[in-house]
Amino acid sequence: MSWRLWVPLLLFSAFLGLAAYQLTQPKDEFVESRMIGKELPYFALPPAMEGSLGTANADFKDGKPRLLNIWASWCVPCIAEAPHLDALKRQGVEIVGIAIRDRPEDVARFLAQHGSPYSRIGRDDLSEVQLAIGSSGVPETFVIDGKGVIRYQHIGDVRAENVPMLLEKLREAGQ
Repeated sequence: MSWRLWVPLLLFSAFLGLAAYQLTQPKDEFVESRMIGKELPYFALPPAMEGSLGTANADFKDGKPRLLNIWASWCVPCIAEAPHLDALKRQGVEIVGIAIRDRPEDVARFLAQHGSPYSRIGRDDLSEVQLAIGSSGVPETFVIDGKGVIRYQHIGDVRAENVPMLLEKLREAGQ
């Protein structure tokens, strides 16, 4: 009967040992996207605000690689990435945006305050396109080749150190 008293202690010790082992393993920051190498799914999104163009998967099949940026006006990291997206735009990169669960007036306010690097901005009220392309949050940026195939997924905000890498990924996508 006394051995039954030791079972919970042994189980707890095993759990602590497993947790301690996992904490000593190197951190893997790379997230493998299942959508890399796959064509964008069908979508046709209305404009995110008045005076802008909506977007559809067909917009990505004209032979020109471009970025697809998933963002929202309520997203704090999206504010941080705005100047870096603008830097990409100044270097000739076309960026298409998809605003997630956003109101037109909030999109307009965000772009008025932080600038608009987008050639088109679609509105994804239910996150359907976001989830269909494998995006789990905002912001995320995808490199799409001229045939509408996803070539690279950048999770998180674009920072200054990411700009050269994204330019290289776009160059590769254009080959």
